[in-house]
Amino acid sequence: MRRLRNVAVPFIAMLVFLALWEALVWLNGWPNYKMASPSDLWPAYTRYWQLFLVMGWQTLWRTVVGLLLAVIVGMAFGMIMGFSRTMREALYPLLVGFNAIPKATVVPIVALMFVGMHDFNTILIAFMISFFPIAVSVSIGLSTLEPEYRDILRSLGASQTTIFWKIALPKTLPEFFGALKVSVTLAFIGTNLMEIVSPHGRGLGALFDSGKINSDYPLMFAVLIALAVLGIVLYYVVVGLEKIFAGWAVRSPH
Repeated sequence: MRRLRNVAVPFIAMLVFLALWEALVWLNGWPNYKMASPSDLWPAYTRYWQLFLVMGWQTLWRTVVGLLLAVIVGMAFGMIMGFSRTMREALYPLLVGFNAIPKATVVPIVALMFVGMHDFNTILIAFMISFFPIAVSVSIGLSTLEPEYRDILRSLGASQTTIFWKIALPKTLPEFFGALKVSVTLAFIGTNLMEIVSPHGRGLGALFDSGKINSDYPLMFAVLIALAVLGIVLYYVVVGLEKIFAGWAVRSPH
């Protein structure tokens, strides 16, 4: 029953959203060159379905690679800051300052620095925009570890590595997966920033740019919905991993 509810409630919510969207366009009498409605999107999908498959895959795999790099680097920075107060005080202002820089201004710089390396550029921006929440969450999780646990394990002869794997890492997992859910959406933003600002004919960002150039508004909105679907799918992948590795921390409302 719970599984049925978990599937039915989001599905019904999406249907209600699409119905309200359709009603809004219909009531205002907006033409599709001003505001495309859900009924305008299906012809765009059927006409360009091959492009959606190819470019959707290009966007997805580069986003996933950038996200994986963000996980590795973010966890490394989080561990360094979490276990060392000095490193935390030194690195945290730098990371905050770096994250405060709008990544749309960084895209042209990266594109000029690595001319022609389209996949690398896109992955790099996806990584740069998504690793900060992971680093901060892991750092907070480790820095708030109760010292009593460390003292007890050290008195029993446990090494720093054992303390990390047995106590610190499990305690950090809820914060890590919470940050990872945020980073999923940020990674897609980074990928599409590079695909749109520095066009190279790849990914859904390039397809969106093509729709904009040709004033094909249904295609543009269809790309936006496709991006939303990819983000939702990747989000639920993270939710599934969270249930596997940190299910004990997920509280089900009664």
